[in-house]
Amino acid sequence: MNINLSSRSLFWSVLNLILIVMLIFGLKILFFGYQRGVERYITAQAEGKVVVSPNIANISFSVVTEGKDVEEVQKENSEKMNRAIEFVKSQGIDSEDIKTTGYNLYPKYSSISRFQDSIFPIVEQKIIGYTLTQNVSVKLRDLKNVSKILGGLPDAGVNQIWQLSFDVEDPDIFLNQAREEAFKKARAKAEVMAKQNNVRIKKVITFSDSYNSGGIFPVSRFAESDTAKASVPPTLEPGSQEVVVNVSVTYQIR
Repeated sequence: MNINLSSRSLFWSVLNLILIVMLIFGLKILFFGYQRGVERYITAQAEGKVVVSPNIANISFSVVTEGKDVEEVQKENSEKMNRAIEFVKSQGIDSEDIKTTGYNLYPKYSSISRFQDSIFPIVEQKIIGYTLTQNVSVKLRDLKNVSKILGGLPDAGVNQIWQLSFDVEDPDIFLNQAREEAFKKARAKAEVMAKQNNVRIKKVITFSDSYNSGGIFPVSRFAESDTAKASVPPTLEPGSQEVVVNVSVTYQIR
């Protein structure tokens, strides 16, 4: 009888000890799991830059013609624009880089007020002429021709040069270079942070990027009164600008 009681007591003691050990071990697992859940991610941000120099230029110009006879206006305008395009082609510009962007013909009115059996005037509008505006844009792949073409367009009949911009043929190349630099910096920054906190980077969880938008190079504009008198080619400096890409990367750590 005493032997059975001793055996039962030993059994329950061992069982209780096992349960206590399992409880302590389970609490440790939960604690470390919680700690890992709180500290399992780090985020690094970085910036990449590439200095870009333009390799193309875009010029937009117009021929504006006014007159009383619509056929004469169209004829004069076409002759001037054809002469301007021939001049541009003579500077080595291919036809595929010359594009008509607008052809606007509209009448000019004169208002006449007269009274007829009423104290209120009757306003009549009469067409007194026509204005025709034809717009063309040209892409220049050799920047050495920009000044010469700008200086020669007024003599060819162009009376409005209203936009000049410098650009690059394929801006994605420079964006990719800046992005690659930014991601390398983000990884290096994350490695340093992980080492300082006695953890290791496991894998990338999320990432994003943003970059400067709009034209890479500023636009220059010329007033009609200035270009109409231009005969000496202007001195132009295309300059350069930084293409900037910012990235944010979140890493899982262990």
